[in-house]
Amino acid sequence: MNPARVPAALGRAGFGLLALASVATCLAARRSCSDVVDFFSYFTFLSNLLGGLVLIASTVPGLRGRRWLESARGAAALYLVITGLVYALVLGGAATHWTGWVQHRIMPVAAPLDWLLFAPAVRLPTWRTLGVWLVFPITYLGYTLVHGALTDWYPYPFLDPARHGWRVVTIYAIGIAAYFVVIATILLVWADLNDRFRTRTTRPRRQVAWSPETSKAYEQA
Repeated sequence: MNPARVPAALGRAGFGLLALASVATCLAARRSCSDVVDFFSYFTFLSNLLGGLVLIASTVPGLRGRRWLESARGAAALYLVITGLVYALVLGGAATHWTGWVQHRIMPVAAPLDWLLFAPAVRLPTWRTLGVWLVFPITYLGYTLVHGALTDWYPYPFLDPARHGWRVVTIYAIGIAAYFVVIATILLVWADLNDRFRTRTTRPRRQVAWSPETSKAYEQA
């Protein structure tokens, strides 16, 4: 591994292990085995699990720079930003346990900061990547509404139509979806700008072949 990449790799591994440890701690504290499905119905746990795994995978030399991993790293950054924003703006933002701090405050900053400081090493098609990133939150919303209708349990109160009505649920869903699109676009535009800059700075200069005519032109100049 390039010595210059060691600090970044250590940082990614550290934050990745911290995220996984927080999820494992919460999983171990669940009340019974029947709570496993409900546990993994929380977007917070899923986003932190993905973020932890992706950050650790990014430290593996054989995987670093792979297109699918870079896309997953951006997706994790997006999901964790949304996790932090929803927790702060909608759910109150109180964090009393270390796991809450990690999942709702530390990782929602660490993951996008990693993306901004270390832009993807490969070009990601903007619109196609945006569509891929939005598949999971759309699927999650559908799953949550169906699962909630069958079990009368929702991981987040603002998604409970029995409590607030479909109008409120729809407003929240549209609002959060708008955040997804805006933040995803910002992350992808940043990656595209970095790719353009890297391409421009590494593009070799065109060499002018020598000939008597060019020599005479330089002398005249």
